[in-house]
Amino acid sequence: MKSLNDKMLFWASFLTLIAAGMGFSIRGEILADWGGQFGFTQTELGEITGMGLVGFGFTIIFFSFFADVLGYGKLMIVAFLLHMLTVALTLLAPVAYASGGKTSAFWCLYAGQLAFSLANGTCEAVINPLTATLYPNNKTHWLNILHAGWPGGLVLGALVALGLNQLGVGWEVKWGIILAPMLIYGMMMLGRPFPKSEASQAGVEMATMVGALASGLLLFLFLLHAMVGYVELGTDSWIINITNTVLANKNTALLAFIWTNVLMFTLRFFAGPIVHKISPLGLLFASAVLGTAGLAMLGMTWTDSASTWLLAVTVYGIGKTFYWPTMLGVVSERFPKAGALGLGLTGGIGMISAGLLGGPGIGYKQDFAAMQELRRISDPTYERYKAPAEQAPLPGLPKIAGLDNGKIAVLDDYETIQKKMQAAKEKNETFTDAQAKLQLEKDVEVLIQEKRTEKEVTDRLEWWKSVGQPNAKEDAPQIGKARLFGGKSALSWTAAVPAMMAVGYLILILYFRMRGGYKAEVLVGHAAEDEKFTGGVGAEM
Repeated sequence: MKSLNDKMLFWASFLTLIAAGMGFSIRGEILADWGGQFGFTQTELGEITGMGLVGFGFTIIFFSFFADVLGYGKLMIVAFLLHMLTVALTLLAPVAYASGGKTSAFWCLYAGQLAFSLANGTCEAVINPLTATLYPNNKTHWLNILHAGWPGGLVLGALVALGLNQLGVGWEVKWGIILAPMLIYGMMMLGRPFPKSEASQAGVEMATMVGALASGLLLFLFLLHAMVGYVELGTDSWIINITNTVLANKNTALLAFIWTNVLMFTLRFFAGPIVHKISPLGLLFASAVLGTAGLAMLGMTWTDSASTWLLAVTVYGIGKTFYWPTMLGVVSERFPKAGALGLGLTGGIGMISAGLLGGPGIGYKQDFAAMQELRRISDPTYERYKAPAEQAPLPGLPKIAGLDNGKIAVLDDYETIQKKMQAAKEKNETFTDAQAKLQLEKDVEVLIQEKRTEKEVTDRLEWWKSVGQPNAKEDAPQIGKARLFGGKSALSWTAAVPAMMAVGYLILILYFRMRGGYKAEVLVGHAAEDEKFTGGVGAEM
């Protein structure tokens, strides 16, 4: 039976993922607010979200080399302080914008999300080897339970955003809510003794850990986990934003997101029995097939309604459920001598891939497809709403001018107010067209002034009155079509990644069958007698 100290360490670790998931979820929901308030393109927003992932990867790799030397407790102090910093920096973005404009706001959010990723990476450098040490004979099952904290945090973050949307509060309040789980995990871990990793307990030296990394099989697993990071976290960075574009309802988008992550949270608690039936690799193969099908469905034209979209995200949600923790379980089971370093590199590679490729890449794909479609259906609208500068997230990609979300935010506000004015006019016959137009122009001007610096207010009002408003009736439907096409195309193209993963897992299944079956190695204690795999992979854990 586990001691109270061990239980507290495990559930505090669980809460670090709750905090990470809440931040990730709320950030995805407020991306549109950042785009509208500061005038970012989808590519720029993708770079910000990407930095909220990539620092994670480098941090977990760096600290994995020193985790046992420095001690897990000291690392968690570093993580806690970084979490405090990310809240502060992100909330300072409006102040930075008021003093330095769009560029200052970008770098403030960029730095804030970098701090967030560094904090989460430091946590993960501790919690994965800690869980593997606490449960050496049932790693895959308990790593899945640990990582149920991630979708749990995603759900809590979405619920917070959904509730606060009803109150009409700003994005700053939503972001500030993530302080709660951060403070709780900090208090739970404060002053507690941490065990050393399984490899350290077994006397495995750092040279041996590093040597274990030279395995061709482990390098192949690293490659697969890079794909996991791209498809799971890269897509999750954008799914609320894209769902809102497809369904044109922020609350419905949040509800769909909540549903898929409740599904993930629940299923991760049952990973153990599933693994015993079909083996970890069988589970990963089935997940990749479902992930491919779900993303392909999301990219199709028939998933434009709430019911069909929900069906597609359910398939995708089931598919992505077991990717990350089961991959960590496979690496820990097959390469225990790699210790915290092996787990750290696995998680780090996944996060670096998500940060450098997934978030920015999917944002870029949206801009690329949307602008091609917009230019095809209305070249004048394209010219009016393209961003002033061309850019690409990675060298070698063609630079493009994405959609200017600042202009689109004003157009969206205009459309919303127009509908309200029309409703008011229908209820009050004395409300004339001239009065409606005057009120409409006044309201749009106020909305612009709330979101811009003084110079930008002048520039944007001039653009809106001379270019935007006279063409709003023509531009609005064209912009809507282009954004829908961009979001769906990005998801459809992303389906190729889990398809490649499925091929990789099938290769591994065949490889282990030729070698007598998949079998886990245990350095400390002994393999549990009740943990046997079936489905043609007959070996004890």
